[in-house]
Amino acid sequence: MDWLTDTKLPIGKTIAAGFDWLTDNFGPLFDAIDDFLGNGIDGLLWLLQLPPALVIIALFGALTWGLQRSWPRVAVVVLCFLYVLNQGYWEETTESLTLIVFAVIFCMGVGVPIGIYSAHNPRFFKTILPVLDMMQTIPTFVYLIPMIVLFGIGMVPGLVATFIFVIPAPIRLTQLGVSQVSTALTEAGEAFGATRMQTLVKIELPSAFPQIMAGLNQTIMLSLSMVVIAALVGADGLGVPVVRALNTVNAALGFESGLVIVAVAIALDRMLRVERSS
Repeated sequence: MDWLTDTKLPIGKTIAAGFDWLTDNFGPLFDAIDDFLGNGIDGLLWLLQLPPALVIIALFGALTWGLQRSWPRVAVVVLCFLYVLNQGYWEETTESLTLIVFAVIFCMGVGVPIGIYSAHNPRFFKTILPVLDMMQTIPTFVYLIPMIVLFGIGMVPGLVATFIFVIPAPIRLTQLGVSQVSTALTEAGEAFGATRMQTLVKIELPSAFPQIMAGLNQTIMLSLSMVVIAALVGADGLGVPVVRALNTVNAALGFESGLVIVAVAIALDRMLRVERSS
């Protein structure tokens, strides 16, 4: 079997050479992307940190009421963020929320159209399915290496790595929702003279809305799960105290910051979850 190991395929070297080529030929482009995303992140972070924390928490409660019309859910959201404030992690929470907001914008903005196209083109979906599987199977730590090469350290590489890891969720769930729309509904729309765009907007998307919202929920939860990973490349947020606790073997700090992440996850879930009607 020595002949097999002696002829090792140069996968790693080829990929590394590819990233070297990208940095050599498109370095200014990646710098521009880094500046653009960095400025956007700084702007949103400024908006979240400028008002008093209680004002932002009240706004989150109002948003929950507007979306859910449920006082119990409003109470859960407010209590979760009050717990975060009590533990002294408000600044880190706003930093993580900023990362999540941008990840949601990019993942849903790209994933939903791809999911819709995949639902109408099964052959295309079968083609990208192995790619989606690979994106969620490769250890997330592996994504950080090329992100550091392309963007340096900070929030931007954490955001890009989060995007790569999370985007399969909205693609899959949007494709599932649109592809499961009743054929009778679409045929009825076509019989009444609806165009393809009208069928999509007035029939398919409303019918697939629960699955699309499930994709949004999964995007948020998966993005939140990446905050610790993103901290390893210099991204601020709730992952920083977790990494610090790991480096210092500080169990108290680890559980404290970990429970804060859980509280934020519960708050976001209750704020945006859509229950299916029976």
